[in-house]
Amino acid sequence: MSHGWNASGIPDQSGRTAVVTGANSGIGLITARELARRGARVLLACRDETRGREAETRIRRAVPGADVEFVPLDLAALDSVHTFAAAHAPDRLDLLINNAGVMALPYGRTADGFERQFGVNHLGHFALTGLLLPKLLATPGARVVSVSSIVHALSDIDIGDLNSERKYRRWVAYARSKTANLLFVHELARRLSAAGSDVVAAAAHPGYAATNLQAAGARMENRRMAERVFGIGNRIAAQPASSGALPTLYAATAPGVRPDSFTGPGLLGWRGAPAPSWRAAWTRDDVSSERLWVASEQLTGVAYADLAP
Repeated sequence: MSHGWNASGIPDQSGRTAVVTGANSGIGLITARELARRGARVLLACRDETRGREAETRIRRAVPGADVEFVPLDLAALDSVHTFAAAHAPDRLDLLINNAGVMALPYGRTADGFERQFGVNHLGHFALTGLLLPKLLATPGARVVSVSSIVHALSDIDIGDLNSERKYRRWVAYARSKTANLLFVHELARRLSAAGSDVVAAAAHPGYAATNLQAAGARMENRRMAERVFGIGNRIAAQPASSGALPTLYAATAPGVRPDSFTGPGLLGWRGAPAPSWRAAWTRDDVSSERLWVASEQLTGVAYADLAP
């Protein structure tokens, strides 16, 4: 499928517009930079303005003439998601890259009261995609790419306790949010197909890539030893973020990407060129994906009116 594929294989993106969430660092920054390098207009949808502006500057230094723009978006606050869609959504939207995420944080809640990992990683992107759906449906060949994780294999969702109110275990909550990403893509792809749309919904994961995501929880709690362990792991075992971004870039731009596909590094899902990735059977369960979809519409108040069940 993609033997040896790298960023030089990205087709020309001139005339196309992309929104990349969490584009201020790591995989999101590299995804945005490489799309801009190929001629796309890229909106850097980031929570922190200082870091978003810095990312804008870094991309322009790396890619002179890059058409990139920071736009504020806090996926932990539905008001911010609505503001982004109402005030900053581009007229044309070819690529929506649902990349932003948090990992294994101490228990916390979003502005709307959702458990933080489920709220940011799934519900924020569910709401964003729904609000931008008319733009995607109106753009021939549009794609939605959601970034999941191989860690989804640790746990299916608990539809009766989506916000981890009965018991909170940070890595299980993270895994469930990443399973939710895959169930969302599964159900979105099914509904797009039923509606006769050519919009492609696909998923990707970076394998083990060296980013600041792994140590964020330890840093928040001032757990210095855990932070050091993650740092050592990144240096010894992880592939660079530039390699970790390749599955996302492949899913977003390569010809022939299939709906509901899951692309990751080809070497045991850990590192290497993009390839079809293993995924847990529960991430393709039609009953679970529909139940999560209905619950997500109820929790966010965002209904996908253009896509029938």
